[in-house]
Amino acid sequence: MSPRAPAVAVAAAYGAQGLGYATVVTVLPEFKARLGIGEMTISLLLLGTCVAAAAGSVLADLLAVRWGSRQALCAGLVMEALALGAVTVVTDFGPFLAAFVLYGVGLGTVDAASNMQGVLVQQRVGASLLGRLYAAYTAAAILGALLVSGCLAGGSAMLPLLVTVFVLITLAVTGIRRFDPSRAAHRARDDAATREPLPWPGIWRVGALVLAAFTIDAAISTWSTVYLADGLRVTAATAPLGYAAYQAAVLAARVAVDSGVRRFGRAPVTLSAIVAGLLGCATVAVVPNLPGAIAGFAAAGLCAGALVPIAFSAAGELRPDRGDEVIARVNLFNYAGVVVGAVTLGLIATGPALGVAFALPAVVLLAVVPLVARGNGARATEFESV
Repeated sequence: MSPRAPAVAVAAAYGAQGLGYATVVTVLPEFKARLGIGEMTISLLLLGTCVAAAAGSVLADLLAVRWGSRQALCAGLVMEALALGAVTVVTDFGPFLAAFVLYGVGLGTVDAASNMQGVLVQQRVGASLLGRLYAAYTAAAILGALLVSGCLAGGSAMLPLLVTVFVLITLAVTGIRRFDPSRAAHRARDDAATREPLPWPGIWRVGALVLAAFTIDAAISTWSTVYLADGLRVTAATAPLGYAAYQAAVLAARVAVDSGVRRFGRAPVTLSAIVAGLLGCATVAVVPNLPGAIAGFAAAGLCAGALVPIAFSAAGELRPDRGDEVIARVNLFNYAGVVVGAVTLGLIATGPALGVAFALPAVVLLAVVPLVARGNGARATEFESV
């Protein structure tokens, strides 16, 4: 098999994940109307999904250590497909909640296992790939949102979910042959007492990048449109432009980050991304108008788009012999960032004050800077170029 063949399959897995998540979050209003639930219930569902996804990340670790990340990824895809198939037909809240929890577990399993696979194919190809893999996620998420928009206009609210179910099942069936079959070398579980511990200082440093990136992502994804509509009082047609600018910048960063790392090194690109994020969040906080918000969200998108692939690429190099376990643990910081960005901003501010609240992701980024600098100068190689 060509070394790049698994890379294409894994890119499809990233794309399927982006398609599925975008479809779910954009049809939430339809679920709300069908089930007769309120905004607070939706918020609790999203928070519960983060908790379930964290459990899914742990499950991916267990599956990958025993059978390999290929099997873990296929299992996660099947869980997502079953869950999304169920939510298209159930009309009672109890079964819907059970299906949504299953989706959360599958989400976390696929998040972790796809990153395990991404690191494996990157090592096989011998070049940085994670940026382009995450670009597939972002591009598919944009297509998913457009698909939902078109289907809602035609009165077919659940059709995007059924399309996603088909994509997930097809990928799970074909992926068992096409995903990378390699496994990170590791000792058997019954040898656990004699194994060296995982590189926790490096996990915390790399995990801090993931937390910062997803704090930005969750904050802007959840609150940018609300801020523009309720805080700046722009028109309904204009309010989504902040999020659109953010996603466009995320995609651009992910397309460019691999070549940037090869040319300049991982640490300079990481620090440049952090500076862009700080400037972006500060601009939103101190320039309370539409141009300032759009420019700030776009700059923050460059940061979040670059940091995630950089972090998971670095995680795979901390202990290549136990890479699956390291990545599963780093992936947990993803959901901590979602909680900080999505939940905390809504608790501390509303209306015009939401703009100032976007300083919170900047504070998280500032806390990361010493960790990156320390990691770059330490014996560990978390932030050295590939």
